[in-house]
Amino acid sequence: MTAKTNNTKNFISSLPKNIFSGFVVSLIAMPLGLGLALASEAPPISGIIAAVVGGIVVSILGGSNVTIAGPGNGLVIVLLGTITTLGGGDMYQGYLFTLAAIVFSGILMLLLGFLKMGRLADFFPASAIEGMLAAIGLGILSKQFHIMIGHNNEHGSIISLLAQIPNGILNLYQDYHLEELIAAGIGVIALLIMIFYSKIRNAYFQLIPAPMWILILAVGMSYLFSWINVPYPMEAQFLVSIPENVLSNLAFPDFSKILNADFIIAVFAITLIASIESLLSIKAVDKLDPLTRRSNVNKDLKALGLATVISGMLGGLNVVAVIARSSVNVNNGATNRSANFFHALFLGVFVLLFQEQLRKIPLAALAAILVYTGYKLATPKTFGKIAKIGREQIVIFLATLITTLFTNLITGIGVGIVVTFFIHVLLNKSFSLFLSHLSKPNILMFKEPDEGNYYINLKYFSSFLNFYKLKNKLDAVPENEHVVIDFSLCNFVDHTVMEGLENYADTFAKKGGSLEIIGLDKHGAETKHPFASRIIIPLSKLNPIERFFTKRQEQLKASAKELQWVYAANKNNKTKFLQDYVFFNTRQIPFLYNKLRDKESKYKVFDVEFTEGAFIAREVVKTTVMHIELSNKIPVFTLDKEDGLLDFMYGLAGFKSVAIDNHPDFNKRFYLSCENKNQVHELFTDELVLFFESNPYYHVESNGNTLLITKKERLLSVQEIKALIFYGKRLSSLVEKFNN
Repeated sequence: MTAKTNNTKNFISSLPKNIFSGFVVSLIAMPLGLGLALASEAPPISGIIAAVVGGIVVSILGGSNVTIAGPGNGLVIVLLGTITTLGGGDMYQGYLFTLAAIVFSGILMLLLGFLKMGRLADFFPASAIEGMLAAIGLGILSKQFHIMIGHNNEHGSIISLLAQIPNGILNLYQDYHLEELIAAGIGVIALLIMIFYSKIRNAYFQLIPAPMWILILAVGMSYLFSWINVPYPMEAQFLVSIPENVLSNLAFPDFSKILNADFIIAVFAITLIASIESLLSIKAVDKLDPLTRRSNVNKDLKALGLATVISGMLGGLNVVAVIARSSVNVNNGATNRSANFFHALFLGVFVLLFQEQLRKIPLAALAAILVYTGYKLATPKTFGKIAKIGREQIVIFLATLITTLFTNLITGIGVGIVVTFFIHVLLNKSFSLFLSHLSKPNILMFKEPDEGNYYINLKYFSSFLNFYKLKNKLDAVPENEHVVIDFSLCNFVDHTVMEGLENYADTFAKKGGSLEIIGLDKHGAETKHPFASRIIIPLSKLNPIERFFTKRQEQLKASAKELQWVYAANKNNKTKFLQDYVFFNTRQIPFLYNKLRDKESKYKVFDVEFTEGAFIAREVVKTTVMHIELSNKIPVFTLDKEDGLLDFMYGLAGFKSVAIDNHPDFNKRFYLSCENKNQVHELFTDELVLFFESNPYYHVESNGNTLLITKKERLLSVQEIKALIFYGKRLSSLVEKFNN
């Protein structure tokens, strides 16, 4: 059976799940589509058009698997500002001009996709993005809160609308109207449903999403009034407005302002926010995908761009990838893009068949859904989460948030980027660190020959400015492989990089691979948060080294507990015993650290930093070493890979090369040197030779009483340390048979 036949069979067998998931998502998408359009001061149907067009186009042409497309939260305040500015007081005309801007933004997104600019989101600092999202949340909440309590005519900036909320609540009691009170009652009940829905554990109740329950109850109430023959106590201004015939009343864009400066700015603002929201959502949904597939973001940008062009031409809003609806899609068992298609299909059917019911939906009910959405984006928990990472992140977050609230999203994110850069300069007390090395190739990646691990070494700095370089390397590595990232030569690693690498580590772990970070033990951090920015500390000030544990140190501590060993992270300058070995004989060793040992102190594993060379040729090297106390005396020897230089080096140390009889393959692969050939021949039995031949290469030295084992001239990952311990224990059990 061919792979194509298998794929077709799997697609057909998964259709019931995807149809059901598409249906459930459509129940959420309908109220949100209506609400987001209303929040943007666009006709309600424009949100549904975006969802239907997006679902169909992106499901056919997109590069993601379980992502849902439709109108997004992030664009509400941009579209609202565009409609207001371009309309000059005429909101409907402003909407027609905005449709033209939406079409042009779709064309730009298409270009971004063809230019492979899917990495656009990687150039924005993580805390600046959080600030931008919080500002979007407050923007949505500021307008929709007034509609939720029955005040549909409140206008002004985000700040002024937020400031008017207390007066809006007081006016309900002081200068109330019956319809406003009823709208407010509906709004408050709807908000309570959104808040407490998740606390109801009934499986049947949970089949219908909270937004749909709100619509069912709100529309049901109008039918109840009709049934008992009582006039519905709400006028048309408090209800959703849907054209009598949707298909014959589509709005079309007005392109007469395309050369206007405000129009051009609006196009770029819409494109920027749509691209960022989509790219962030796609990355987040990939983490939720149970099959851990990775989306083709450039293909998705092209599909979203085309869908946006079509949506704008038909009177719809921008089409973006949306996280909330996508997470519902995943939770309901969706496996492929057909769920996105079916969600659009069901939405189209609902709008065509239930237009009368849609006109009975109170605006306050939709506003309550958006108030809850806005609060979730700007929840106070976000501030606490950012504060735990570091004080400088709070500055970046607040700078972006406040600037966005008082100006616009483009200015806000721009200020966030500039503030982040200057904070990085201040933290490092160096402007040249970033300017001199920004364009340099600061990343080296290769596949190590022994176990086949991918090793990535970074120099100078790694921040939001050049994170894309590291991501390009990681994206080229199959996710079932093992990756070691070494920051020991990196002066500065920022929060965006630390958080991004954690996401990669999760992705690799799901596919059976692993990603480990080493070389951050000499870097200081303001907080103990694993995503805190790291700055290298001069040796003289590095005290104590264990002040803030890195993730590797936490894993070493956990490994020691698992082995029932003892772990000490602190520096230890008692390194004289290492001078007994040829490997360290001519090297300066200031200290060792990250020491693991068993309770009898027979086995010890630790990190060592040493220097070799002098003056301009001086080089600092870090490595991980295993030291074993033997119970009996064995011959002095050194075992390493066969290398032409080794014969010369060990010759200078008084060692002579030894060949083991009847083991030509061993002699070809290894360089064995010693002081006493006869004793070494007795030690290297067939069993010991077979052990070395069947295991990965290690540098092994004996000084007669102890063994020294090293792997590479770099720090080892925790996984590699565990392998080293296992290797050392088996080796010691073999060599201790000598003279026994």
